[in-house]
Amino acid sequence: MLEVVYVDEPEIVRVNKEHLDRDYITDIITFRYDDDPSHKQVEGTLYCCAPRIKEQAAEFESSEEREFRRIFIHGLLHLLDYDDQTDDQRQQMRQLENRFLDLFDKQHAK
Repeated sequence: MLEVVYVDEPEIVRVNKEHLDRDYITDIITFRYDDDPSHKQVEGTLYCCAPRIKEQAAEFESSEEREFRRIFIHGLLHLLDYDDQTDDQRQQMRQLENRFLDLFDKQHAK
């Protein structure tokens, strides 16, 4: 089961503080509920901050639609145990995000 919750900036800060002890706005917070190492049945919730995602689209000169897809993919990667705490991890996740975005674009260009 996958739950996607779109929230505003005050709510993402509240979730961030309450669960991660961080006091700032972020684009997504991912919670995984299963402990299946095979990832055959991943369960989790993606808290997406819609205003922040829209801001990032403008910052990165991307469409809002593409940035929302990127953040969704980013959350899914977290559910599959990818992390982004180091530069190398962030680079790996960005490459995977781009790969899946490209696949999506190719499928929808037909």
